[in-house]
Amino acid sequence: EEMRDLIRAYQDAVGAQVAELDGHVAKFMGDGALAYFGWPQAHEDNAERAARSALAIIDAVGRLSPTSGEPLQVRIGIASGLVVVGDLIGEIVGEREAVVGGTPILAARLQALAEPNCIVISEATRRLLGEHFTFEDLGNRTLKGFAEPVKASRVRRSRHTESRFEATRASALAPLVGREDELEFLSQRWHRAIEGEGQVVHLSGEPGIGKSRIAHAFQNEIARQPHIQLLYQCSPYHTNSALYPFVNQIERYADFTRQDSDERKLEKIEALLSGTRAQIEEAASLIASLLSIPTGDRYPPLKSSRQVQKERTLAVLLDQLVALAEQLPVFMVFEDAHWIDPTSQEALDFVVERAQAHRIGIVVTSRPEYRAPWKDHPHVSPLPVDRLSHGHCSALANKLAGDKSLPDQVLEQIIVKTDGVPLFVEEMTRTVLASGQLREEDDRYVMDGALPALAIPATLQDSLMARLDRLPAGREVAQLGAVLGREFAYEILRPLAEDQGSDLQDGLDQLMEAGLLYERGRAPRTSYAFKHALLQDAAYQSLLKRDRLRYHDQIAELIRTRFAELAETQPELLAQHYTHAGKTEQAIEYWRKAGERAANRSADAEALAHFDKALELLEGTPESMDRDKQELELLVASTNPIIAVKGYASPKLQQAITRALTLYERVGDVPNMIGILYGSWALLLGSGQMNKSYGWAKDVLR
Repeated sequence: EEMRDLIRAYQDAVGAQVAELDGHVAKFMGDGALAYFGWPQAHEDNAERAARSALAIIDAVGRLSPTSGEPLQVRIGIASGLVVVGDLIGEIVGEREAVVGGTPILAARLQALAEPNCIVISEATRRLLGEHFTFEDLGNRTLKGFAEPVKASRVRRSRHTESRFEATRASALAPLVGREDELEFLSQRWHRAIEGEGQVVHLSGEPGIGKSRIAHAFQNEIARQPHIQLLYQCSPYHTNSALYPFVNQIERYADFTRQDSDERKLEKIEALLSGTRAQIEEAASLIASLLSIPTGDRYPPLKSSRQVQKERTLAVLLDQLVALAEQLPVFMVFEDAHWIDPTSQEALDFVVERAQAHRIGIVVTSRPEYRAPWKDHPHVSPLPVDRLSHGHCSALANKLAGDKSLPDQVLEQIIVKTDGVPLFVEEMTRTVLASGQLREEDDRYVMDGALPALAIPATLQDSLMARLDRLPAGREVAQLGAVLGREFAYEILRPLAEDQGSDLQDGLDQLMEAGLLYERGRAPRTSYAFKHALLQDAAYQSLLKRDRLRYHDQIAELIRTRFAELAETQPELLAQHYTHAGKTEQAIEYWRKAGERAANRSADAEALAHFDKALELLEGTPESMDRDKQELELLVASTNPIIAVKGYASPKLQQAITRALTLYERVGDVPNMIGILYGSWALLLGSGQMNKSYGWAKDVLR
């Protein structure tokens, strides 16, 4: 009976700590437990949530003690990666949350490496955790089921950092590009604050746009000026912890350490405060209560109601801020106000309203959903942060590459995928540089082979999926839209959504309200576009492969049967969907049609790309006479576009003609074969091979 109670208590403790940070315990297996962070709800900081939960589990389980024997201990392994979750085997209840992929296997192997009450993490998890924790490097370990040694680390403890930006980005701070106007704006407002006319600047923008980076750069810019700097950091884990950013700031400013006794902490608080002895005692008593530090008999007990005590605490915080501003100008950064707790919002309102008459400059950063209650005050200036231009994106990518120029194809992909969001540019560039696809050569990078489509970096995967997961109906519509493309028409999306039973209008409304889609045109010709290419990629990659194939096939058939005009004017659209649906025969047919249509309009570069797609697909089909004839026809059709784009002397033209002549001898004449014969004669003649060219000249005349 005691063992059953202990097992129940252990499971409750683990489940409570996982749920506290929005994780999901999939199942208990004997004395083990498997938990997911990122399913069924993604968050931008899943790795951090998992690590914090692990530390809390060790603490909670350690407090469970049987009546005889030692306290319970646990070993924890954490790995990060993509998995497939769902009913993968059948209608067995236990399999509805089964997970397939290497990530849980790696987590289990890492757990086996751990010492009692230790947390061992994978290299991918270590990268995602940034500087939020302290770590011990365990080196490379050979694990069962893994061909290569795996790099492992141990999580020691959480680290107190001034800001989430510092913890995440400080180890590899990206250059600041294209933000001269924002820095100049902040500089103007700061000079007014120094002169005694307090100023508030509200930096707002979407995640990754560079709000914290701008604030950080300005802090460095004024670092040598005499001033006092204060940082208040809101947290997604403390949205209901009263005055959390103020508590955190006081503890840092007072320089609390783990070794400090309660008495020593009270002494440090008193050293921070100004005023008479009686005023200091009252203020210290209120601050100590706020920080949950026992005061004993040091101060008179607080006898006022909680509401009065809260008001007096807010007044003390403001009084101390004003006292600092009388010594030196105060520069105050209030980060991530979209996560602010209600009491901190009251305190911030209190400070903002009274800052105008003091030497106080305040920068508040937030995402667009935060509504500042003081936005109409005359000393408050909104500063929306926009996306970077293509030129600035290119400059940032090259700076991240160590001022070595990147290949044009790489820059083009980075610019298209990132849509001017600096964080996206940074992470995509770092991913490309680490991919092994580029080689350094003097003052530039060159490509080793063809560049594959850029995948979403692991550092962005959770952030992008979290935005979709917050919209139940929106996510499903986003997935359907993502299969259609970066931009998609309502009239095509509607029948597709009806087939899937999706709540189309509700989903579109959610996506529009969240700022994930742009709407263009009027009904019934309305179209929508994903705000970022990476959002489309995230929605698309969240689909199972079988669903992608099915959707692409349905879309192709829908366009072919119900939108004949679109199929006629944009055959490449059908070709694309048939390709992704695995319908090779139909895809080749429409790539050929697309190539012919482009060639007839003298769009030679596009024509060549379409013909190349068809030839690439044809390579994967079984050998036969029909296949050879089809390849020869495609080569013949591509000859003129090759000449127009690459020139008569290009290796590509020579390769095409050589292959075409080989096929010509095998299958005989095909329509328009004269183009290949003429090209072959011209190449031989141009290279001085008169005797060989004479033979082809006769064939041309024939």
